[in-house]
Amino acid sequence: MTQPPVLVTLSRNGTAESCHRGHVAVWHHDGGLIGAWGDPEVTIFTRSSCKMVQALPLVESGAADRFGLTERQLALACASHKGAAIHSDAVQAWLTNLDMTEADLRCGSQLPDDPEAHRRLLQPGQCPDQTHNNCSGKHSGFLTLCKHLDAGPEYVEPDHSVQRAVKEAFEEVTQEASPGYGIDGCSAPNFLCSLAGLARAMAHFASATDAGSGHGGRSAAMQRLTLAMMAHPEMVSGEGGACTELMRAMAGKAAVKTGAEGVYVAIIPSRRIGIALKIEDGASRGAQAVIAALLGQLDVLSKDAPIYQSVTQGPLRNRRNLVVGGIEIAETLRTWRA
Repeated sequence: MTQPPVLVTLSRNGTAESCHRGHVAVWHHDGGLIGAWGDPEVTIFTRSSCKMVQALPLVESGAADRFGLTERQLALACASHKGAAIHSDAVQAWLTNLDMTEADLRCGSQLPDDPEAHRRLLQPGQCPDQTHNNCSGKHSGFLTLCKHLDAGPEYVEPDHSVQRAVKEAFEEVTQEASPGYGIDGCSAPNFLCSLAGLARAMAHFASATDAGSGHGGRSAAMQRLTLAMMAHPEMVSGEGGACTELMRAMAGKAAVKTGAEGVYVAIIPSRRIGIALKIEDGASRGAQAVIAALLGQLDVLSKDAPIYQSVTQGPLRNRRNLVVGGIEIAETLRTWRA
């Protein structure tokens, strides 16, 4: 099997030290595949990059409106958050409004990545719970749909009505029959698809309007989730998170979402374009660099933005803050135009 191309190189004192190989698919809603590196047909686990797809049944079913979910809560349903107080408190309030508790979640406890919350929960008498899990917003959405359907409590089981609805939406927007699933870090099923299928799904989100699309208001649901993410980037990741910083820098021009093991997607409504990428070694460092580079080439992210420069160029600094190296994006990415 041919190795995928090197997309990102890290150098120290002018010598290449590490390389990130990967696959990329750029899909235009009307024009199909308009950019590709590596194998766009490679089968991947989408991991958390597909949370907006997993949230579609929440909106389409009427559950979001029935329980009065705000735009901020919809953004949280699509989040891989850092467990800061704004995230865990919002999840707790959401559960309270559902007449449920933290014990109804099935995502597992997690020590937060947010530094302040992390320090607080290391104090005597403190411990993290499931509201701090980076997927607790998604799971709050699952619980909302579960209550709307009057379904059983084990909503992460693959044959549960919630996950059947997720799979149906996933296969329809990717336009592929998923060949299988794995269990994600938060215990929910994570369905396989091709990278091109994931990019195609993001292009559907990018072209969505509030006029509906013959799929129970799917187009309106897609637009609603995309707008929520762009309006509340702090809920999608958190302070210092690449998703949050990228969306802030783009100021409503695109929504982006990372997934574990080097997956990243972008939704670009003004261009009707969706992007999906997978870094072969699973490094988020490589994935962030590639997604930023492509957003820059599509003119939705300024190359002067600090987040663009930091993830695509560096510099790399040591513990004395000395510049010791840099990042280089593959020329085929740096010169590509849609």
